[in-house]
Amino acid sequence: MMQQLLWNLTIFPRFRGLLAAVACTAGCLCAQVIEFESGGLKYQTLSKSGLTIMYAHLPVQVREYVIVQATVTNGSQSVVTIRPENFVLRLAGGRDVRAGAASAVVSDFLARAGRNDVIRLVSTYEVGLYGLSRFRSTNGYEQRRQSALAEVTSTRLRAAAAASAIVFVEVKLAPGDSTDGALFFPTRGVPLLGSRLRVAAAGQSFEFLPESVEPAR
Repeated sequence: MMQQLLWNLTIFPRFRGLLAAVACTAGCLCAQVIEFESGGLKYQTLSKSGLTIMYAHLPVQVREYVIVQATVTNGSQSVVTIRPENFVLRLAGGRDVRAGAASAVVSDFLARAGRNDVIRLVSTYEVGLYGLSRFRSTNGYEQRRQSALAEVTSTRLRAAAAASAIVFVEVKLAPGDSTDGALFFPTRGVPLLGSRLRVAAAGQSFEFLPESVEPAR
């Protein structure tokens, strides 16, 4: 019966609007935002065309930055390039705040953050990341951290290396690959209630649910 309905909708022009509505509804159902909690963090996840993006606000703020933990998994058949600048936080007032580029964030963060800020950020990030039992990054924080630590011996430099490894960097994901990192949004203390994350990647637009409560900082 469903096949006959779709056939009728295709043949008769006056039903084409209904066909478009049916297709639109089906698409919305397939691309549904899922919310869950893990490691004390509240996550949202959304999949489109095989690409899955997941994020959570980290309960730590360094200077004017709001920090988000994000993971990306490429389940498509194509290579996908992901950049920090693809992530935009739309505030409740309508202003868009784009995540900072990795190079700028690393230099600014390490120059201005105190030692306690760095320790707290690294600890919070790791608790959240390692609590995601179903996520295994192939090209993310853990790989960057191991690579950075292998190049330094000073305790102070090792702390800086771990902090810089957290930052989300531009990466090309082959099919089956995944990455993670922290995104830094310079919101300058603006409340996040009602804000929502938007991501443009692989020709798709990912729009997450607005924040229903003010995230902890």
